Amino acid sequence: MFDTSLYTARRKAIKSALKKGILVFPGNEESPMNYVANPYRFRQDSTFLYYFGLDEPNVNAIIDLDEDKEIIFGEDAEIDDIIWMGPQLSLKEKAKKVGVSKTDSTMEFYKYLQNASKKDRTIHLLPPYRAEHRLKLSNLFKLDEKGLTEKVSTDFIKGVVAQRSVKNELEINEIENAHAITYEMQIYTMQHAKAGVIEREIAGAIEGIALAMGSSISFPIILSVHGETLHNHHHDNRLQDGHLLINDCGAESALHYAADITRTIPVGGKFSARQKDIYEIVLAAQEIAIDHIKPGVLFLDIHLKAAQIIASGLKDLGLMKGNVEAAVNEGAHALFFPHGLGHMLGMDVHDMENLGENYVGYDDSVQRSKQFGLAYLRLAKKLQAGYVLTVEPGIYFIPELIDLWRGQKKFTEFINYDLVESYLGFGGVRIEDDILVTEIGHRVIGKPIPKSVAAIQEMTAR
Repeated sequence: MFDTSLYTARRKAIKSALKKGILVFPGNEESPMNYVANPYRFRQDSTFLYYFGLDEPNVNAIIDLDEDKEIIFGEDAEIDDIIWMGPQLSLKEKAKKVGVSKTDSTMEFYKYLQNASKKDRTIHLLPPYRAEHRLKLSNLFKLDEKGLTEKVSTDFIKGVVAQRSVKNELEINEIENAHAITYEMQIYTMQHAKAGVIEREIAGAIEGIALAMGSSISFPIILSVHGETLHNHHHDNRLQDGHLLINDCGAESALHYAADITRTIPVGGKFSARQKDIYEIVLAAQEIAIDHIKPGVLFLDIHLKAAQIIASGLKDLGLMKGNVEAAVNEGAHALFFPHGLGHMLGMDVHDMENLGENYVGYDDSVQRSKQFGLAYLRLAKKLQAGYVLTVEPGIYFIPELIDLWRGQKKFTEFINYDLVESYLGFGGVRIEDDILVTEIGHRVIGKPIPKSVAAIQEMTAR
């Protein structure tokens, strides 16, 4: 938990941004794996954590802007709880740690909102992303699914996004802490990516590293020799010399700030000539993209710059042809690079995605494209000092997509399908780092993790 003053200041800022109505902060509850007493590992709602800091289930909060009230609702532990869980602070003692003086029972939380609704007061809700929250709020306000969606407050979303997007030094330190653990996870993978090893042996070990270091993972580990499947959570392949192994993983700090790093590793310790060629294109695109990061620059423009580097490199190899700028403008490069360059990072690995990507990564000055590939760009707007984001270009050879486009005779003026088909079975390459936007430019977060061809081969050959 941060110092009390930080939570007080955060609440003061959001009150200043909205001024009228009741702001509602539902905390998360435990989710049973197969029966109530056997839950999944608890994860608190990030917005609740940001403003109220209590990392435990069954607490909710409101900020009543009209009556200048801040209240945390929950229950004190009873003897049955203490027997199983040990001594617990009272709800009032916990609330004091985050600068809140008023507490009440969970039942009063619902009564408070019901009374406010009957008086037709303004109630600000964020988009509920858990089924139990949707059900409770629907019942509370007597709304169907559509009605609940319409009740979500755009002003509240925008206020939270504006605040949470800019990280202070304490938050950046937490991301650094998560990165330090992720560094160990990546180095372990490089040192153990040997022929005969099954992917799950590495995936399980690096999740264990995060747990052993007092952390957890910030998202399910993506570790696969089939990197052409972008979010591949299948871990049953046996590594063979010549495979490319993508390791996209991240730890979460004790205060739930995320890291997200990807490296592509040659099993056996050496890239083939073809693998090296593709890898070097992705690395060049990533490094040039990072070099362009500074306040005031549209991340959309950086994405397109990376796409041009990729298209130009693929043209040099004969996989693409024609005018590079035209190919990128029309989206032909997306056969190989079908995702966005990166996303915001913070308390969520895709920071605040539950509030809506179009609020987090876009604004009135830049709208989401409908073009294949570019439509998946999660962050496009102008960068500001204090933003933390990922930069993760990639090149992939996706058999189903190649077959589809070739069958449609799509972009034949830009794509050499005969040569492309000789790359089927290649897999994919992705390289990702976490970047802080500074007042004058940028800083790559954390201790450098090997990513040059020479450095990767040296580490992998050990």
